[in-house]
Amino acid sequence: MTLAARLPEYPWDELAPLREKARAFPGGAVDLSIGTPVDPVPPLIQDALAAAANAPGYPLTAGTAELRSAAAGWLERCHDVRVDPASVLPVIGTKEFIAWLPVMLGLGPDDTVIYPALAYPTYDIGARLAGARSVPSDVLDGGPGAARLRWVNSPSNPTGRVLSAARLRDAVRWARDRGCVLASDECYLELGWSVDPVTVLHPSVRGESLDGVLAVFSLSKRSNLAGYRAGFVAGDPALISQLLLVRRQAGMIVPGPVQAAMTAALSDDAHAAEQKARYGARREILAAGLTAAGFRIDHSEAGLYLWAARQGLDCWAACELLAAECGVLVGPGSMYGAAGTGHIRVALTATDERVAAAGQRLHALAS
Repeated sequence: MTLAARLPEYPWDELAPLREKARAFPGGAVDLSIGTPVDPVPPLIQDALAAAANAPGYPLTAGTAELRSAAAGWLERCHDVRVDPASVLPVIGTKEFIAWLPVMLGLGPDDTVIYPALAYPTYDIGARLAGARSVPSDVLDGGPGAARLRWVNSPSNPTGRVLSAARLRDAVRWARDRGCVLASDECYLELGWSVDPVTVLHPSVRGESLDGVLAVFSLSKRSNLAGYRAGFVAGDPALISQLLLVRRQAGMIVPGPVQAAMTAALSDDAHAAEQKARYGARREILAAGLTAAGFRIDHSEAGLYLWAARQGLDCWAACELLAAECGVLVGPGSMYGAAGTGHIRVALTATDERVAAAGQRLHALAS
């Protein structure tokens, strides 16, 4: 069996007919589906990339000392977490890392990956790539005995739900008792709205040790670097060492200029605060418009999305309504698991002008 034969069709391709309907709406489409950043890359990051552009040699798979120190500094400065810079490893975007972690950990047909019941599809894809079994579950202090990897995701994509330190502690304790790796996807950690998310690396969660714990962080949304493919993982030094060996052998290397750009991004908090403020303003407009149009906002206390439902409509009917009547393209909740069939995911990633248009159209739909 080829790897491709283990995989489902790419889910976002199903939105093509709705995308055409949204484009036909007077004034054009407002795309709030995938969540692609649209704001400019901050100049200080562009300058760092350009300054490092003359890079004829191979970059370090482990990352430069400056990058690792910048990542560790950001964790301590912004999240009250101290890690040795040697326990930081850059990755080629977090989706790549999430997809290949089961393979890098050596999982196979006798092993199980647990992931949230409503989740980013790549957790399941990673299990399929490794030939392992995958089980969706939100019971953080239970699960199959054969589990060798458990994913948690807080703030959640798609729901925006945040796990408390106590619930994360339960997950860490359960995983350690069984020799299971606990991997936490924290790509939206800095986008707390009504609550302040906590990282699994915080001592209140993982205790005195990082054993068996990994956390993965993205610069795609914080710094508008989705096009740079820039992220990093930190945690258990022994696991980081194993992952580094695999990545060196496989050539999974973040380009040198991108490492320089990441160093600049992680050393500066002002641009991240400005970007969060942009998303916050857009969130208020979209939440008000959706509420006026008869949608209920569930969870969504953090993250880059609004998780919304309208009574009497399943997710595809709601997507159809918004595309045809508002020219607004959103994501159907069923893409994230069976429990999402009654919800839509609405991204905050459109320009101020497009978000304002969406807000006006939603209010017009209400009337």
